[in-house]
Amino acid sequence: MADGTKDTKSSNQMWGGRFASGPDAIMEEINASIGFDKKLFAQDIRGSIAHATMLAHQGIISAEDKDKIVHGLSTILSEIESGNFEFSRQLEDIHMNIEARLAALIGQAAGRLHTARSRNDQVALDFRLWVKEELQKTEAMLTNLIAAFLDRAEEHAESVMPGFTHLQTAQPVTFGHHCMAYVEMFGRDRSRVRHAIEHLDESPIGAAALAGTGYPIDRHMTAKALGFREPTRNSIDTVSDRDFAIEFLSIAAICGMHLSRLAEEIVIWSTPQFGFVRLSDAFSTGSSIMPQKKNPDAAELVRAKTGRINGSLIALLTIMKGLPLAYSKDMQEDKEQVFDAAESLELAIAAMTGMVRDMTVNTERMKAAAGSGYSTATDLADWLVREAGLPFRDAHHVTGRAVALAESKGCDLAELPLADLQTINPAITGKVYDVLTVEASVASRKSFGGTAPSEVRKQIAFWRARN
Repeated sequence: MADGTKDTKSSNQMWGGRFASGPDAIMEEINASIGFDKKLFAQDIRGSIAHATMLAHQGIISAEDKDKIVHGLSTILSEIESGNFEFSRQLEDIHMNIEARLAALIGQAAGRLHTARSRNDQVALDFRLWVKEELQKTEAMLTNLIAAFLDRAEEHAESVMPGFTHLQTAQPVTFGHHCMAYVEMFGRDRSRVRHAIEHLDESPIGAAALAGTGYPIDRHMTAKALGFREPTRNSIDTVSDRDFAIEFLSIAAICGMHLSRLAEEIVIWSTPQFGFVRLSDAFSTGSSIMPQKKNPDAAELVRAKTGRINGSLIALLTIMKGLPLAYSKDMQEDKEQVFDAAESLELAIAAMTGMVRDMTVNTERMKAAAGSGYSTATDLADWLVREAGLPFRDAHHVTGRAVALAESKGCDLAELPLADLQTINPAITGKVYDVLTVEASVASRKSFGGTAPSEVRKQIAFWRARN
């Protein structure tokens, strides 16, 4: 899509005879975009109806021509939606396909539709409308994913599991608390989506090719009719701006990264070595040769989709990085990247929402693992600070010796006899065993945002109120 069109008989009449002969097959192949931009048909028709209505309101075209245009465009919309519209590569793009069909339906009045606009602001409008609608869809899908996590967090606010750093057991946490970490992550994604909608909520139509128009149009009227906050304020920037598409891809890449991290955890947790969760057959597949295998393919594919989304972001950034103002034909390459990333993101969010709701959590396996690796060592150090008055660095040293002793004996900290602990530091009393269980450990973490079940429930209530 751009300022030129192919020189077939029908398109040449619209273009006004600029080219004496048609481009060869290579040019047709590289120039045509109808194969993918036909996805914008609803937005194109919606924008054209708003534009024609404004032109009539301003006395630029007659009410009679406006009515013919609106009726013709509504007919075309029905034809496309019902699968009865024949798209032509010779007409390059969705705009010219629709305009040619409109001319066939209503005759000369169709030629008045393009008054006071260009394909440059037309495609900017169509694409911006499409991205806005996609962001609204993404917002709703993220809300559903957050709701799924809130349900699992509430269910497992007291279910103990190991917390990890470096993928090694660090301190006991609850599975509910772990779920709420993803609520925070996807909540930030949703916030970015909402900001992106606010950023792009300006109407491009009326900027024309790059300089605006001499016709007495009302851009505020079309902006309102199309659901935008206001019209854009600089015609050059309007037709050359693809920030809204890049921002969508940036959001998709960040969200995809979050989905991939979650997918990786599900892959790890579902291994026999961990056994923390089990996915149903709905989200797993078997092996063609090993009957014992149950593979978390849905999670793995979500993880892989992130690569496609990241690639789309880099592609569009690269396309735009060297373009002078205003419009360049390079921008025709923007849509496939966004369409592909949007499809990948939708599928990944839907699959992950299903997995979160579907998976069976093995709380006993998690609890057993939570006590391994001397995960309550920090609780011993904290107890020494609180009860024995040791500086934390000294308590850290004492705890390290206790861990080494437990390792040598092949037991957990809670299984060390009191006499052994007192040989390390005589200030240790029998009360220390009250903090060496994983349940006591998580219950003690009552700082704001901590893993204590009481704090987890507070955060669940907070998010339910805003979700």
